[in-house]
Amino acid sequence: MNTQLAGTGAMLRLALRRDRVMAPVWILVVAMLVLSLPGSLESVYGTAAERERLLATMTANGSLRALYGPVFGDSIGALTAWRGGVFAGLLAGVMSLVIVVRHTREEEESGRQELLSAAMVGRRAPLTAALLAALTANAAAALLVTAGLAGRGAAGALALGLGIGATGMLFAALAAIAAQLTESARLAKGLTGAFIGAAFVLRAAGDAGAPDGGSALTWISPLGWLEHVRAFAAERWWVLALFAAASAAQLAAAYALAARRDVGMSFLPARPGPARGRLGSAGALAWRLQRGALLGWSLGFLAAGVVFGGMTDGATELVGDNARTREIIERMGGQAGQGVLADAFLATMAGMLAMVAALYIVSAVLRLSAEESEQRAEPLLANAVGRLRWAGGHLAVAFGGSALILLLAGLGLGIGHGEDIGGAVAATLGQLPAVWVIGALAALLHGAVPRFAVAAWAVAGAALALGWVGPALNLPQAVLDLSPFAHLPKLPGGQDPSWAPFVALTALAAALLAAALTALRRRDLAA
Repeated sequence: MNTQLAGTGAMLRLALRRDRVMAPVWILVVAMLVLSLPGSLESVYGTAAERERLLATMTANGSLRALYGPVFGDSIGALTAWRGGVFAGLLAGVMSLVIVVRHTREEEESGRQELLSAAMVGRRAPLTAALLAALTANAAAALLVTAGLAGRGAAGALALGLGIGATGMLFAALAAIAAQLTESARLAKGLTGAFIGAAFVLRAAGDAGAPDGGSALTWISPLGWLEHVRAFAAERWWVLALFAAASAAQLAAAYALAARRDVGMSFLPARPGPARGRLGSAGALAWRLQRGALLGWSLGFLAAGVVFGGMTDGATELVGDNARTREIIERMGGQAGQGVLADAFLATMAGMLAMVAALYIVSAVLRLSAEESEQRAEPLLANAVGRLRWAGGHLAVAFGGSALILLLAGLGLGIGHGEDIGGAVAATLGQLPAVWVIGALAALLHGAVPRFAVAAWAVAGAALALGWVGPALNLPQAVLDLSPFAHLPKLPGGQDPSWAPFVALTALAAALLAAALTALRRRDLAA
């Protein structure tokens, strides 16, 4: 047995055990994103004439192609691959980067890897185990997609499943390189996330200009390769070889880099302190720790707003006389009638961006949990820094940052649509109290039951799921009302909204924050 790989099996079992909750959730999200589509697409585009009209509209509509990509066939299977393939590949990439960085750079950053390496563990074992864990997750997602769509055509289902899994593994290999280059797990995730975002932007730019997806920009992007597998539309099996070659090259680079550095070291070391001047307070330190993530979210929301705003007219044209699609958009946008479909679409996009902003505020608030569990908070609090000042700095960044990204999203919507920028900004900022409620719940979980603080992700995910698929599934209003977003007026609208829901949700967020800080003061720090 190669001594460089000694202990790989044990480390893989440890990684899978640690991921026994997180990985299945990710796998189900990736798979269900695809498997939930055939039924809804059949209800919206049930006839051949409606599907032919969709293909004609997408061929002429560059803004919608930028979001979803070109359509290569008019079967329900082909429409499923068109609507969900790229997004499933995107989520598989994020899942893979989280798994790989968690079991490589995070382990080194916490010091656990050094302890494990003192035993019978080969030099390449940690990286190999992390990649095998990512491979297991991607293979499971690919298997679920293939099995779930096999009734639509075995070859197309296999092509789509393999494409999604191959996309995830390509980004897993990229995350492995980032984990060797950086000293921080946050930076490794940020670099890999930036590459995933760049891949989406390149694909979107290429597809916007080429109805057949043949742009050079599309072919540069791995997400462009995924759509060119053409599942359920004369599959191109040879495109999968591109994934294999690119992944192999990246894995070779990752192993070469891992062999040339010591445990805990990196090729891009962080700049040393000390903390003084602008880093002389707990709030300034919180800003320094979170400003990179906030910048990335801000740029992403501004760009998304511009894209969604530019899609408004095209989406209205795509809906046309399709009663089912019109009903879904009007229910999500809170408006009905022939003359307000554009406003309903903008309100829907504002609501969706706000639900995604809930993910940002949860991640920013839970930075408190990371600082505490990784024992960076204890030395800070041992000095003349109180718990409220320490927590207050991170909460100020989280709650203020959520307001900033929604403001930029509204500006982007208004600029993209070319009309009523003020109304678009009001539409996104109008969702802020609901975002704050979810952030305050995350703070309460951290303050009262820190072991279960990660459950805040489930709260945000449930709100996103209710808002995203609830109207399409025609769920009862009582179920939709479980989300705080369901209680806010949908803007822009023709009538002046009542202030009562905004005030009530803001007061609720303030009360939850007060309870969170009280609980934090009264408990011991996590070990």
